Amino acid sequence: MIVRYGLNIFLHEAWSIHKFHYLCCDHISEVANIHESLFMDLVVINESEPRCLAFYLAEEEYLARKYPDRDFFFAWQVKPTVIIGRNQQMAKEVNVDFCRNAGVEIVRRKSGGGAVVADMNNIMFSYITSSDDVCGTFGKYTSMVVASLRMLGLDASDNSRNDILIGDQKVSGNSYYHIPGRSIVHGTMLYDYDPVLMGNALTPSHKKLSSHGVKSTRSRVTTIKEKLPELSISDFLDHILRTVPMGGNVLTLTADDLKEIEKIEQEYYAESWLRGKNPKGSLQVSERIDGVGEICIDLSVSHGLISDFEMTGDYLENTDASTVLKNLLVGCPFDREAVLKLLDTIEIRDIIPALTSRQIVNLIF
Repeated sequence: MIVRYGLNIFLHEAWSIHKFHYLCCDHISEVANIHESLFMDLVVINESEPRCLAFYLAEEEYLARKYPDRDFFFAWQVKPTVIIGRNQQMAKEVNVDFCRNAGVEIVRRKSGGGAVVADMNNIMFSYITSSDDVCGTFGKYTSMVVASLRMLGLDASDNSRNDILIGDQKVSGNSYYHIPGRSIVHGTMLYDYDPVLMGNALTPSHKKLSSHGVKSTRSRVTTIKEKLPELSISDFLDHILRTVPMGGNVLTLTADDLKEIEKIEQEYYAESWLRGKNPKGSLQVSERIDGVGEICIDLSVSHGLISDFEMTGDYLENTDASTVLKNLLVGCPFDREAVLKLLDTIEIRDIIPALTSRQIVNLIF
């Protein structure tokens, strides 16, 4: 009974959250304030089986471009899949052998951030808006989901990485990217989990685990089911859809829509896109920076000048940071002050939130 597959949702009822048994009235006004400033249309596909994850990423792009003046929200589920961020190195983040043997698909998304595991224990959310303010859009999205969770009596909040927490444990990871005039936010909500899949599909770096002060991925996360064991996944989804600020309209995708989405979907299967950047520089350095994420820099130096530059990691970005920095730094003398002077000509935080020029220089030199 998932919205993506033809669930009848009574969106034209007057925001009937009062019918939900778990409603915590203390947070109604919190959601109502968001409701006044943010309206979205629900997107539905009348299909009985989930599609591959790349299809839903393509659906986001299709909706963003075809309907430039409408905001959308939709929920979806997939069979076991690992989703890696735009700038991550697959070999460092994913247990490829395990995934291949277990039939787990690997997909690279166009947004930044870290790798996550998704299966039918997760509910995935997509939010598409016409706002050019990517960070502000991200904040609106996490705020409305946090408010909805609080209405269930959960101690929900978001952090500087735009994760959603219950207490101090992560329950939802979120990421975003921007195309001209449109912002796309997507997130994974962990209703339950498969311990074998979660424990084996990803290979997070020792620096990432150390930064959290824990020894395992599992100890850093919680689930909705763990906090509210009597709440089914369908009831949980129903609560989200009744408490996020829907505008009352439903867009049902047609067969022609699906064909166009499938064309975009094929781009995600290209080997060059899936494999991503291949570090080849003569200098390779990495560091995990609080509030930013892991930054890995690979650069080459020839005759005292920077001749190549690539940056990877699980950081969030407002544009293609690696390309911007490569265009800026190639040809620059390999000298601390020269690099810092060039970096100071642009606003690094507009490209990667919370990152500074000096932090990049300290990493390289």
